[in-house]
Amino acid sequence: MPSPDDDHTGTRIKEQRRLARLSQRELADRIPYSYSWLTQVECGARPASADFTAAVARALRVDVTVLTGQPYVTQLHQDRLADLVRPIREALDLYDLGPDPAVTTRTAGELIGAASVLCGQVRATHLHAAASALPDIVTELTTLAWQMPSTALWQALASTYRTAHDIAVKLGYYDLSAVALDRMDWAARRASDPCLAAVRQYMRALVYFREGEYSIGRRLIGSGHGILRQADESRESLAVAGQLHLGASVIAARADDEDAVDTHIAEATSYADRVGDASDVHWLSFGPTNVAMHRMSAAVEMRHYDEALKQAKQIKPPAAMATSRRAHFLIDRARSEMELGKVDAALKSLVAARRAAPEQTRYHPGARETIRGLVHLSRRTPETLGSMANWIGM
Repeated sequence: MPSPDDDHTGTRIKEQRRLARLSQRELADRIPYSYSWLTQVECGARPASADFTAAVARALRVDVTVLTGQPYVTQLHQDRLADLVRPIREALDLYDLGPDPAVTTRTAGELIGAASVLCGQVRATHLHAAASALPDIVTELTTLAWQMPSTALWQALASTYRTAHDIAVKLGYYDLSAVALDRMDWAARRASDPCLAAVRQYMRALVYFREGEYSIGRRLIGSGHGILRQADESRESLAVAGQLHLGASVIAARADDEDAVDTHIAEATSYADRVGDASDVHWLSFGPTNVAMHRMSAAVEMRHYDEALKQAKQIKPPAAMATSRRAHFLIDRARSEMELGKVDAALKSLVAARRAAPEQTRYHPGARETIRGLVHLSRRTPETLGSMANWIGM
């Protein structure tokens, strides 16, 4: 069996706890988890789930990234992804410099189409391809939007900033993702597009979801709904409103507010009934299947693993659903199976996620922690699990 390395989230939790001069018992009293749970995470006998890590970060008053670190730097270099981050960061910093006379741009139509292709690549989990193309498209769109300002160009630029955020989050560069969201707001304001601005609030809310600041996340969701009131009712605005409710449902689940979860899922269901499959709207994957997936994810966040697995077995993701969403669903399912001691089933779900979206799965914190948990659960590590553990750098 591979032996877990000493550089894991549990180790960093222990370090930060000691820096805060807290005993394990004192820290356990400040989080909604038991003393036994904390001790198992710190020694590496239990995976540090996203909700657990967020709760500890909040109790210790540190950023989540202090506890998670960047646990896959080696893999990023192996996949030649780390070298692509600096050009993205530089392109995001051009926003207020006006047109660059040294930049030759494609036509407006070509760049608008390229921005849409980038979104599609991220949803298909082709992260390397999207990250490679992104800096040039941001640079060209920035220059052209300043030279020939139009709603369509500002919308396309906002879309590329959203893509930068998505890539940064998937690779663990959360500081860069925050910059990208600020740029998205800057462009959405110039486009006078309330739907884009509401999508940005939704994505900001998920940032606070990861950080364990649920009250701020809920306020941002409310702000998104307020912004949407400026838009005419349309399929687009209804889909965005439904997605805001889905975001609110997982935030409520993490806050252990089951009544709010039920309310938001019911609202999202109502919107999905009205618009049907609206996965083409802002690449949100909104529709009846995504509502069902969020209901299952909420059960996972509330640690109702039996119910989550029961729901997961009833969900059949359509072939047309974004690969990134299908892989996320499989990773959530694997976590439930792992927590219920179903090692073989969890491994099967993770292998399916890897097959569908190798880059996303390799860098997904939930997948990595589930693999770590399976290694500890297995008395004799199956060859496939050993291969998965090596693949993520354990």
